[in-house]
Amino acid sequence: MIQKELGEKIQGLRKKQGLSQEKFALIIDMDRTYFASVEAGKRNISIRNIKKIADGLGITLEELFRGL
Repeated sequence: MIQKELGEKIQGLRKKQGLSQEKFALIIDMDRTYFASVEAGKRNISIRNIKKIADGLGITLEELFRGL
């Protein structure tokens, strides 16, 4: 399931940067509970929000989706 795989990848990249869900959500101006549901693979997230996450992680959309 692509949502679950994407959420797990986002979570891994966020943790690698040493950021909590709350801090990262603040950085990208996203509600923390919404962001948590994205990482849990429970959201069919829009491309606009995917781009916000990629930008917050400092990576391209291509890098974010690589290997999924």
